[in-house]
Amino acid sequence: MDEKVATRNVVIGVQNFEDLIVRHYFYVNKTGFIKEWWGSGDIVTLITRPRRFGKTLTMDMVERFFSIQYAGRKDLFEGLSIWQEDGYPNLQGTYPVIALSLSNVKETSFTGARKQICQTILELYNKHDFLLESGCLNEKEKEFYHAVSAEMESYLAAVSLRNLSDFLYRYYGRRVLILLDESDTPMQEAYVNGYWEELAAFLRGLFHSTFKANPYLERAIMTGITRISKESIFSDLNNLRVVTMTSEKCADKFGFTEEEVFAALEEYGLSEKQREVKDWYDGFTFGTQKDIYNPWSIINYLEERKPKLYWANTSSNTLAGNLIREAGTSVKEEFEVLLRGGVIRTSLDEQVVFQQLGEDAAAIWSLLLASGYLKVAWYDLTDGEETYGLAITNKEVRKMFERMVAKWFRSPSVHDAYNDFIKALLSGDKKSMNHFMNEVALDSFSFFDTGKKASKRSEPERFYHGFVLGLMVELADRYMLTSNRESGFGRYDVLLEPRKEMDLAYILEFKAYDPDEETSLEDTVQAALAQIEEKKYEAALVAKGIQKERIQKYGFAFQGKTVLIG
Repeated sequence: MDEKVATRNVVIGVQNFEDLIVRHYFYVNKTGFIKEWWGSGDIVTLITRPRRFGKTLTMDMVERFFSIQYAGRKDLFEGLSIWQEDGYPNLQGTYPVIALSLSNVKETSFTGARKQICQTILELYNKHDFLLESGCLNEKEKEFYHAVSAEMESYLAAVSLRNLSDFLYRYYGRRVLILLDESDTPMQEAYVNGYWEELAAFLRGLFHSTFKANPYLERAIMTGITRISKESIFSDLNNLRVVTMTSEKCADKFGFTEEEVFAALEEYGLSEKQREVKDWYDGFTFGTQKDIYNPWSIINYLEERKPKLYWANTSSNTLAGNLIREAGTSVKEEFEVLLRGGVIRTSLDEQVVFQQLGEDAAAIWSLLLASGYLKVAWYDLTDGEETYGLAITNKEVRKMFERMVAKWFRSPSVHDAYNDFIKALLSGDKKSMNHFMNEVALDSFSFFDTGKKASKRSEPERFYHGFVLGLMVELADRYMLTSNRESGFGRYDVLLEPRKEMDLAYILEFKAYDPDEETSLEDTVQAALAQIEEKKYEAALVAKGIQKERIQKYGFAFQGKTVLIG
């Protein structure tokens, strides 16, 4: 069929609302957010959404709608839904607005982060230099104005936005709107780089003065990926309205609904691609609003017209990878369930406490949900206890996770040995299996045992689960891998069920050497093999019609970083 020629150009990464409207670029009308937010009457609103979900564009839209600097720019909103709402056209261009973003605060030290935040505030002051000659400031206030710098003292930084609010209030005679985009970016970097406490103390003072002790504030919006725990930086902000992934408010105002996506596909002559796009990019859920799509992926698909990892590749995904890789066995087991397309059951705490990420599985799943990697599959409230079923969001995210796991074994020292081990396993070459497995174990044990509270006793289990995740990814096209499942009279470690009749099936049992019960690693291997037989782990395979002679059984014995396979 002939492709339809759309009248609006698709542009990637434009977050300037005016450019999208004036240049007639592709844009999905989300101005309804203005009415929902303003009509709520909330003083301070924190909105959390995954990255690339239109938060920055929305903040820019709100600024251009309310800011006095854009008074008379009705051309930006005529024809959009907000202009049809009673009374709202009269609000356009009527408030002083302070807009700033912390998206660039990605420093490796507290000193660097603090300086970058202060520099951002300095740039705000520079934009309002006209206040110095306005007659609204006395000499002491002018001294303060000039004292604002990238190196200013913390006590000056803490009151800087409140004071700027005061100055603007005097000049315009109206209280200000404050728009703070990506408020949590510095905190995530602080967690990764080890200066959480210092930065939390600095931001706590800034946020208190700006959003709580600020009589010149009319309304404020903060955005971010996560809701940082109130105790960390939002202490005593009792005027804070929080809109998270599970909230009903603004559920369809960030991201594209399925109706909006299918309309876009029709506009660009791609209606026959609805199923493909849905398979790859559908799956985000906000509140009870299902079938939400990530805008970044959809816009890129409209441009390139083929499915790829668009959104998943816009970040290093380092934090997500580290949390899973460094977690204990229970998290890795549940991650295996997720990779198989299953659903895990967990509690959630959307007030992310970064200090708990290394210890609390629920904190990890909460962060991955807030980041968009997981979605809510079901929700249950029983006796006041909330429980959630979580699944991987969509095909794009699943492929991102599979690539992430594969990279764990692709360091120069491990990759070849790991691939050679898999080849030896499938060919039944025990000698080579032992050789290559010891190479993998030697270089990978510490990689999978980096938790702060890891112990020598936990090393084999941590390595084993990381190793199993690698098998899942590398052999996904030939085998269905399950682990820690019931079969016969017990629970096997790993079972590889062939997808084709010509391939063999495999049962792998892992055991750590116990000097109280065994005299050598060979004894441990035999104990593992005996357990396979005694517990009749082959029953699950035999029940599916796989002949016993086509089932290979291996015992893996661990002693420190030494492995013996028999």
